[in-house]
Amino acid sequence: MDISQSQIVSFIWGIADDCLRDVFVRGQYRDVILPMVVLRRFDALLEPTKEQVEQEIADQREIGLTDDDFDEGALCDITRLSFYNTSRWTLNRIKSQATDDNNLLYQNFVEYLNGYSENVKDVLRNFDYYNKAKRLADNDRLLAVIEKITDAHINLTDRPATDPDGLPLPAISNVAMGTIFEELLRKFNEENNEEAGEHFTPRDAIGLLARLVFEPVKDNLPKTISLYDPACGSGGMLTEGREFLIENLGVSPSAIQLFGTEINPETYAICKADLIIKGVNPEGMFQGNTIVDNNFASKSFGYMLTNPPYGKSWKTDKTRIYHDKALLDTRFELPLTDYQGNLARLDCTPRTSDGQLLFILEEIDKMKPLRFQPQGSRIASIHNGSSLFTGDAGSGESNIRRYLIENDFVDAIIQLPNNIFYNTGISTYVWLMTNKKEERRKGKVQLIDASHAFDKLRKNQGSRNCTITPEYAEMIVQAYMSFAPREATKDNPIVSKIFDGDDFRYYSVTIERPLRLRSRMTMPKCDELLFDTKKADLSKWLYNTYGELCFDGLQNKVAEIKEYLNDEDIKLTDKQLEALIATKKWEERRQLMTIATELLHIIGTDEFTDYNIFFARLQEAAKAVGAKLGIKISDPQIKNIARAMSETDPSAQPVIKKKDKKSGSVTYEPDTDLRDTEKIAMAEDIQAYFDREVKPYVPDAWIDWENIAIGCEISFNKYFYKPVALRTLQENEADIIALDKESDGFIKELLSIAGK
Repeated sequence: MDISQSQIVSFIWGIADDCLRDVFVRGQYRDVILPMVVLRRFDALLEPTKEQVEQEIADQREIGLTDDDFDEGALCDITRLSFYNTSRWTLNRIKSQATDDNNLLYQNFVEYLNGYSENVKDVLRNFDYYNKAKRLADNDRLLAVIEKITDAHINLTDRPATDPDGLPLPAISNVAMGTIFEELLRKFNEENNEEAGEHFTPRDAIGLLARLVFEPVKDNLPKTISLYDPACGSGGMLTEGREFLIENLGVSPSAIQLFGTEINPETYAICKADLIIKGVNPEGMFQGNTIVDNNFASKSFGYMLTNPPYGKSWKTDKTRIYHDKALLDTRFELPLTDYQGNLARLDCTPRTSDGQLLFILEEIDKMKPLRFQPQGSRIASIHNGSSLFTGDAGSGESNIRRYLIENDFVDAIIQLPNNIFYNTGISTYVWLMTNKKEERRKGKVQLIDASHAFDKLRKNQGSRNCTITPEYAEMIVQAYMSFAPREATKDNPIVSKIFDGDDFRYYSVTIERPLRLRSRMTMPKCDELLFDTKKADLSKWLYNTYGELCFDGLQNKVAEIKEYLNDEDIKLTDKQLEALIATKKWEERRQLMTIATELLHIIGTDEFTDYNIFFARLQEAAKAVGAKLGIKISDPQIKNIARAMSETDPSAQPVIKKKDKKSGSVTYEPDTDLRDTEKIAMAEDIQAYFDREVKPYVPDAWIDWENIAIGCEISFNKYFYKPVALRTLQENEADIIALDKESDGFIKELLSIAGK
C-alpha cells in the first residue's frame, strides 16, 4: 500500500470517530462506514457517464419502459461497469442541495440508494443500510458523513484530480481501491477482535492455502478456473486466491470465476461489495446457510479454499434437513461397507455441537468430476483438531474420515502454528484433498507438522500473536511438494511423514466376557419388586405417601407430586411422571412381587452359584405358583424375578444364553460391566490379535463378530509427539547440593531433622 492509499485509509478511519461516536457502538462502525465507501466509489465511477445514463433512461421511458423493467444491459453498456444508478442524485448533488431538513435529506438519500442496480441494492439490504441511514439522519449525522466521504482532499475516483490546495491526487484503480477496502476491513476487524476470526482469515494463512492448492498444478490449469468457498466470510479466500492466480501464475482475470456462500448478512455484503469494487463479477455469491441451503446443487468446482466455522452448534439447522428422523440432504449420506462387506448409504452427520465436517462433505460433493475437468479438483480446508479424531467407530465423524480415506481424497494434512487466528489459539490443520492424486501419492496420506513455522508479532491482534512468513510458507510448500519424509532441522522446523491410508483405519472390536451370577431368594428382594427400578426412591416415596391409591390412580395427586419434585429439585418430564404413576405399571409390579413371594415359599433361601440351575428351579416352581394364583406366568416375568434375586460373582458359573442341540455349543450371556472394546489396526488379523493380546489375560473372553465396526482417526500426537526425557537422579542430586550450598546447609539440616 503506497502513501496516498494509506492517507485515504487514515482519512476514512477518522470519519468513524468524528461522525459516529454516541450514535453507534464501535462494533457497528464497520457496517456504517464501509457501505459509504462503496457508495462513494461507485458514485465516482458513474459520474463521467451520468448524463448519458439519464438520457438513456429518458429514451427508455419514452418507449413505455418503467423503473422496474429498464434495459439493464443498455445501461451497463454505457457505464462499462456491472452496475448503474437511475436516480437523479449523486452524493455531491445531495450535499450541494442539502438543507436543515434531515427528513428531506434522508428521502433524497433513499431515492439515490433505490436508483442503484439490483446487485448494489442487494449489498445495501444486507448491510441493513436504509435503517442505518435513517439513524444517521435522525441524529443529524448523515450530511456530515456524506460531506466527509466526498471531501475534495481525497480522491476515490479512477481519474487523477487535484485537492483544494492544488496538490495532485492520483487516480485509484480497482486493484488499489480493493486494497484500501481490505485495509479498512482489517482495521475494523482488529477493533472488533471477538468477531474477526469468524469472518476474516489472516492473509498469511490464505496465501499459504492458495499456494498449496495451485502451485503444484500451475503447469496444468484448466482454461476456466472455478474457485469456491462455502463459508466465504468477507471473501478473503476468494480474492486472495484470485490475486495469486493473476499475479503469480499469469492467469487472465476473465478466466477466473468466483463462487461462495456466507451466512452473516453484513459479512456477505462486505464480500460482494469488495468484489464489485475490484471489478469482479459477484453473481456467484449467495447469502445463506451452506448446511441447509444447497445453493450450488447443480454446479461443481475445480478449486476450493475455505476456513469454515468449527466448534459451533448446528442443532437448529438439523431440524431443517431432517423430516422426522429421515435425512433429506444426500450430501450428508455416504456409501460405506460394514465389516461383512455389505454396502449401504449411511447418515454421516456429526454431533450437533460441531458441524465443521459438514463443510468437508459439501466440498467433496462439489468436486468437479474428472470427465468435466481431467486435471481434477483441489481443496484446502482449515479445521481444528476435533475433525481428526472425535467420534467412535460408526459415528458420523469417524464415517466421514473413513469415506475420505477409503476414496483416496485426502492428499495431505498440515498442522499450522497455534495463535495465527484472531479469535482462537487452538491447533488448526489444513486438509488438502483432491479427486486426482499424483501416481506416487495414490493410497498415501502425507502428514506435515508446521506448528513451529512462524515468527512472533510485535503486537498481539486478539488471539493472534504470530505469522507465517513467506520464508516459512516456502518451507511448508516445498515439504508438501517433495512428498518425502523429513525431520526438523535448526534452519527448517518442518516435519513430514508419509502413511498408507489403512494406517488411520481400525477395527473396533467388542470383547465380551460371560455374566456370572450368584442367586438367592429373600423376602426383602421380593418386596423391592413393587417399585420401579429406574426411579426406585421416587417410587418408594409414592407408595409410602399414597399407599393403595397407587393402584387406584394418582392422577388427582399430580399437582402435589410436582410440588414435591420441585421442593426436592428433582427433574422429571411429564412423560416420565405419567409412566411412574401409571396404574397398570403398579399392578404389573404388584403381581410380580406376589409371584416372587410364592416362589420363595417353594424354593426357599438356598444360595445358587449356578444361575442356570436357579432359573430352571424357578421355571419348575412357577408352574405350581401359576396354578395356585390362576394365572400364566411368562418367561420374561420369571427372568425379571431371577435377575432381581441375583448379583454378579466372578466365582459363579457363567449364565447360559443358548445351547445348540446339534453342535452342543454354548453361548453365554455377556456381562455388560465387563465389556471392553479393542482398536485393532486394519493390517492386523483380528483373531490373531485376540489370541495374543486378550485371551492370555481373560481366558473366558470372546469376540462379538456380529458387531465389529470400522473406524478412522488421525492423531498428530501419536505420530509427531516426542516425550521429553526425564532428568537423571545425578542431575537432581547435583542441583540439590548446589541449592544447599546457597542456603548455607539449610536443606541438609532440614533433611536430618525429618529423618529423626
